[in-house]
Amino acid sequence: MTLAGLSLVTLLASLGTSSANVALPTLAQAFEASFQDVQWVVLAYLLAMTMFVVAAGRLGDLVGRRRLLLAGLALFTLASVLCAVAPTLPLLVAARAAQGLGAAAMIALAMALVGQTIPKARVGSAMGLLGTMSAVGTALGPSLAGLLLSGFGWRAIFLLNVPLGGVAFVLASRSLPVDGSAQPAARPAFDKAGMALLAVAIAAYSLAATPRGGFGIVNAALLAAAALGLALFVRAEARAPAPLVRLAMFRNAGIAAGFTMTAVVATVVMATLVVGPFYLSRALGLRPVLVGMVMSCGPLVAALAGMPSGRLVDRLGAKTTIAAGLAAMVLGCTALAVIPATFGAWGYAAPLMVITAGYALFQAANNTAVMAGSSADERGVISGLLNLSRNLGLVTGASAMGALFTLASGASDVATAAAGQVARGMHIAFGVAAALLAAALAVATISPRLGE
Repeated sequence: MTLAGLSLVTLLASLGTSSANVALPTLAQAFEASFQDVQWVVLAYLLAMTMFVVAAGRLGDLVGRRRLLLAGLALFTLASVLCAVAPTLPLLVAARAAQGLGAAAMIALAMALVGQTIPKARVGSAMGLLGTMSAVGTALGPSLAGLLLSGFGWRAIFLLNVPLGGVAFVLASRSLPVDGSAQPAARPAFDKAGMALLAVAIAAYSLAATPRGGFGIVNAALLAAAALGLALFVRAEARAPAPLVRLAMFRNAGIAAGFTMTAVVATVVMATLVVGPFYLSRALGLRPVLVGMVMSCGPLVAALAGMPSGRLVDRLGAKTTIAAGLAAMVLGCTALAVIPATFGAWGYAAPLMVITAGYALFQAANNTAVMAGSSADERGVISGLLNLSRNLGLVTGASAMGALFTLASGASDVATAAAGQVARGMHIAFGVAAALLAAALAVATISPRLGE
């Protein structure tokens, strides 16, 4: 029941990320709004989740992980109702931000509670199961939302979360161990200043890394604000009596390596989502339905490989499995960097499946390794930082790898570029991706405390 509840929690948070994208054209018509305005339905959720995932993890360490997970799940479910009944676009965006706050607690504390409640010999399998549910949510979200949209309208996409949230709440409340009853006087104070500074820095970076119409002065100013916010956050944490993030934890080479590798791997995974559709449609000339089928190979393989990957972690150890997963991803990216367009759709799909299988291996093993290296009273904040690393990697991948792809193609707009230009951009982008993963593999190999 514990694993079922935590798996459903992970699935809900993943569905919240992927399902709303399909409804954007419909929302633009329903609210008579521009595409740029309705994009905030997606951005509000992602920004709220990314900004507060570390704070949610730390707060769970202080007040009780079970208690805060249930509160986050209740907020997510209630916010889903508010999304479904929202009469205006600003209210829908506000409800989506509240939904993202709930999801921040859900994803941070689900992983922390696995490390707390599951026997050590089975943690890898449990992490693999969470990875599977995350991949299933990512893959299922667009197709499920499309069915609901055509049959019942856009409000049904959000109402679906209500019964699922209720089931998850019952499972979690009945199966998770009751939190300890530490007295408030003995509980460390929550670092509100640190939370605010980190949230500002993350928000500024996330907005800077999603330029519209090119990188301009606004994006540069946001990057500067992010750098300043990060510097002030580090200074505040060094002086705080009970910091949000204890800076000394980064002296643990295994934990620091886990965060770094997570960001690099997420950057490369996002490259497959950004570059792939253009290559398949422009260079190979595939119709949209075939592009969707080829792109779905990745999430499908990740979903199928999640639990077997977790079992391999339990049998072989985290460090060995991390290296195997990264090696598979290097192999897949190298194939995409050199394979000619004459191989057709399978020339992209086969390496993509190798990459996502390697990603499933890496994710299960790396999550297990990082959580194993954390102390019992910091599992929540460590889980939050791990999720933050992944989200920032996804944001960076969408911006940096997309810009590299465009630059390497030699075209001002890849949407209208010639087939040869798009193929060249894809080859160079994945050549750089392979080099990044090779560096991550070197880090995994030389890190002496990975998985300890």
